[in-house]
Amino acid sequence: MEDVNKDLNLSVIKAFRLLDTYLNDKQEWGVRELAKKTGYNKTTTYRLLSTLEYLDVVQKNDNDKYILGLKLFELGNLVSIHKSLRSYSRIPLENIAKEIKETVHLGVLRNDQVLYLNKAESPLGLKVSTQIGSYQEAYCTALGKILLAFSSTNQISDYLKNVKLKARTSNTITNSEDLLLELKKVKEKVYALDMEELELGLICIAIPVFNKKKEVIASISVSGPSSRFKPENITSYLSIIKKGALEIEEHISDYN
Repeated sequence: MEDVNKDLNLSVIKAFRLLDTYLNDKQEWGVRELAKKTGYNKTTTYRLLSTLEYLDVVQKNDNDKYILGLKLFELGNLVSIHKSLRSYSRIPLENIAKEIKETVHLGVLRNDQVLYLNKAESPLGLKVSTQIGSYQEAYCTALGKILLAFSSTNQISDYLKNVKLKARTSNTITNSEDLLLELKKVKEKVYALDMEELELGLICIAIPVFNKKKEVIASISVSGPSSRFKPENITSYLSIIKKGALEIEEHISDYN
């Protein structure tokens, strides 16, 4: 194997080189065949395949050969969903930002956190310190509250087991029972507020994005300084954000 960065994990590289063999027309491989194709010894090849099988990346067929597993299919679909959401959300998010004159985000729930898929900057020049592809806590953001509120009971229960509710500001909800009550209200109202819970001086309002099965697949939020946020403008904000959400929903397909 050619020289690689010493910080890279060679086992991961070898595993992906095994997977690269499936890029041609051959869809099933035996251990000996893969060992010969990749140049790895049989023991190494078997160990890599066993690990990949455990992770459902590959699976054995009736011929006792290895084929690609469902995990890659799931990840591929996820990439497709995120790509579609980014593509179809760009103009709607920009329109929301122009009308409300604040920063707009599109996010999804991933690994118990909010993953920012897209962003439209405020035309007033206020910079919110987020980047597309970055993550933020769910429990103290308007985006995250929406995504959690419309999750299943089991998913919310698992979330509370996995995540420690740390105070980001004096307004952050750090009690599980209080958060559950908040999520119940969010689901009833179909919108969420972050009242300086993530960052002092910053307020956000968010709504869900649904697919055709009425499942929440993303959330849109508007973020701005508390000095400009007026409670009496919530209805107006929601109307503008919903218009953008509907534009996105009209373009996307059903997602499982």
